[in-house]
Amino acid sequence: MTKAEIINKIAEETGLPKKDVSATVEAFMEEIRDCMTVRKDNVYLRGFGTFSIKHRAKKTARNISKNTTLVIDAHDIPSFKPAKSFIAKMK
Repeated sequence: MTKAEIINKIAEETGLPKKDVSATVEAFMEEIRDCMTVRKDNVYLRGFGTFSIKHRAKKTARNISKNTTLVIDAHDIPSFKPAKSFIAKMK
């Protein structure tokens, strides 16, 4: 399902204009992005899941084709863990 399909479905179910639903969905996603990138906070959505930040340590890697060693700096990546109730519905 794409973002456009989500917007269409919500607009259909609520009777709101697609423009308003689109602005709401965009604002929701932007708030999650800002919370994780700027404030470095996790986002907890009860009954849905948790968007969290995972830290990757500095490591060395190998480029086999050029036979060289690379250093990959420490960095943060986003992660999603579904809620138990969400997992139960999937089963």
